[in-house]
Amino acid sequence: MNLEKKIKELSQNEKKVLITLNKLKGSASPEEILKHGDFSQEVEVMNASSWLQSKNLVQIKDFIKTVYSLGKEGKQFLDKGLPEKRALKLIIDKKGKANLKDLSSILQNNEIPIAIGWLKKNKWIFIKRDKETILEITDKGKKAAELESPEEKILNILNEKPNSELDKDQVKSLISRKNIIKEKEIVTSTIILTDNGKKVLQKGIKVEDEISQITSSIIKTDSWKNKTIRPYDINAFAPAIYGGKPHPMIDLISKIRQIFLEMGFEEIQGDFVESCFWNMDMLFIPQDHPAREMQDTLYCKNPNKINIDNKLLVEKIAKVHEDGGKTTSTGWGYKFSNKEGERALLRTHTTVNTIRFLYNNPNPPCKVFSIGRVFRKENIDSTHLPEFYQIEGIIHEKGANFKQLIGVLKEFYKRIGFEKVRCRPGYFPYTEPSMEVDVFWNNQWMELGGSGIFRPEVTEPIGVKDPVLAWGLGLERLAMLKFGLKDIRDLYISDLGWLRKKSII
Repeated sequence: MNLEKKIKELSQNEKKVLITLNKLKGSASPEEILKHGDFSQEVEVMNASSWLQSKNLVQIKDFIKTVYSLGKEGKQFLDKGLPEKRALKLIIDKKGKANLKDLSSILQNNEIPIAIGWLKKNKWIFIKRDKETILEITDKGKKAAELESPEEKILNILNEKPNSELDKDQVKSLISRKNIIKEKEIVTSTIILTDNGKKVLQKGIKVEDEISQITSSIIKTDSWKNKTIRPYDINAFAPAIYGGKPHPMIDLISKIRQIFLEMGFEEIQGDFVESCFWNMDMLFIPQDHPAREMQDTLYCKNPNKINIDNKLLVEKIAKVHEDGGKTTSTGWGYKFSNKEGERALLRTHTTVNTIRFLYNNPNPPCKVFSIGRVFRKENIDSTHLPEFYQIEGIIHEKGANFKQLIGVLKEFYKRIGFEKVRCRPGYFPYTEPSMEVDVFWNNQWMELGGSGIFRPEVTEPIGVKDPVLAWGLGLERLAMLKFGLKDIRDLYISDLGWLRKKSII
């Protein structure tokens, strides 16, 4: 330890604590240091002692002690006397005998049984019962009337010095009586010089006027020239400060958005409430598909339907569903229901944004993406939420192909931070061919989303002639991997500690 450096870095209050401890033989309470040192308040002692402890010059030992003070009834009994002592005095005044009616003249109704109980317990009286109950004083009671009882002594001590430490056996009888005395535990500290602290004192320290913080006034007046400037310890302990920053999920969304923009994509958005027609029928999802049932889809009560005004488009979509329309498909082979298509729901995917954009912009080229919330009737558990984010993207251009789709997705995931990406065959109702995308993370492959090329049943009715590469990815699953979480619910629980310590991506 560099003693010279340590001494230079000591503040005035730190020096005063060390000097005072030396006077008090190396160990003292904060109250004793305040009393014998040059301090105005105890907080100065504790702050300086905490810094000295971080520098290994003192050790602070905390321990709990029990203290007592007068309760509400204790203060009253201090003025008028304990019930049993008042009753004892009355019995003596009544020539050694008194009845219950006599007691009621000086005691309240609730005090009478208390007084009798303690008189009997202390063997100050014995009780005779004939036509009435008679309390007769004993020799022990006569002596007790002339002396201060242990309980009275304690009341007087606590009156003179509240929050006193007392032996538990001494206060046992009063503690058992309601509201006479109060018991509480307080933490007290003892500050002890360490061997390093003693070495610093042996080296010699003195309290002198010094500058601990440079201000503009000190610089302007040149007062720093005639004073010592205390060196700063850049390695000293300092409390952690957590500044404002975006939620990790918002930060991840921003990063994903930036990646798509850098790759030449344009962002699109859509509404939460959609019709079954745009959400499912336009994507060639059959009207009897299990995903449309109540267990998967959240249907709306108000509005419960959304009219589809474009009759020509409805006819084209109905034809594709029934027999394939102008495509080579045979369709689904059922009678299309306009009523089913008009049902209102909370969108189950952001692909509804993509298909509407393609309908309004059927001519290539285009590269668009969306990041938005979708809704499904899921039971909440460690991997499922009824409301979550989906990342959607398409490339619509002449000559677009499956190999291009693989390259785009691998590049996207690489920019996110996944070095190993693999693609394998998959099935989705509105793409053919289809594939699923996995990333290698923590020594295992994890599925993150699906992709493919839109089927002709999806593109032909809206006038799209060229291939459309499409993909959809789950944001929460991606976030769980990035943040090292095992429970999806942790992303949205307000764990202040995790939010403060989570680094900005």
